[in-house]
Amino acid sequence: MNEGWQPARLTVLSGPSGVGKGTVVAELRQLVPHVWVSVSCTTRSPRPGEIDGVSYRFVDRAEFERMATAGELLEHAEFAGNRYGTPRGAVVDHLAEGVPTLLEIELEGARQVRAAMPEARFVFLAPPSARELAERLSGRGTESAADMARRLDRAEVEMAAASEFDHVVVNHDVTDAAAAVAALVIGPSEDPPG
Repeated sequence: MNEGWQPARLTVLSGPSGVGKGTVVAELRQLVPHVWVSVSCTTRSPRPGEIDGVSYRFVDRAEFERMATAGELLEHAEFAGNRYGTPRGAVVDHLAEGVPTLLEIELEGARQVRAAMPEARFVFLAPPSARELAERLSGRGTESAADMARRLDRAEVEMAAASEFDHVVVNHDVTDAAAAVAALVIGPSEDPPG
């Protein structure tokens, strides 16, 4: 083993819907191209511009249930009437190959991963304010008013869970937030005392 070598770490990034997780992860990929970002499965329909196998792996409910029952998902949850989950095999394989791995998932999934892999680093991406989060969500224009209300209610619950995470990064600026998350993904395994 090389001096200074550290095993690959699993980093879990979570935060409320609309906080900019996807945008921060896209920027992080530019900063740290060797980080592997897991592609989640979902039962929801693709949004404009999303590509199967890149944005998500789009599956029907029956296939999702088969995967969950077979233990093929590291975590899974239902959100806004759709199922989401992380394929276990690809995560385990990348970590075994020494590749830093990032999961971008919702709170319920992060809690499941914490129970299954407590050695992972858990990062919460927070908005600058609740008002700004509401503006970001409404600016998407991809959801009905009822779905928007559910997301805002859920965001309030998720914001209250920030203290469950090892680190909180506030997304004032995408570039700065991505740099902060990148430092946590590839930084030392041991957190400094304090």
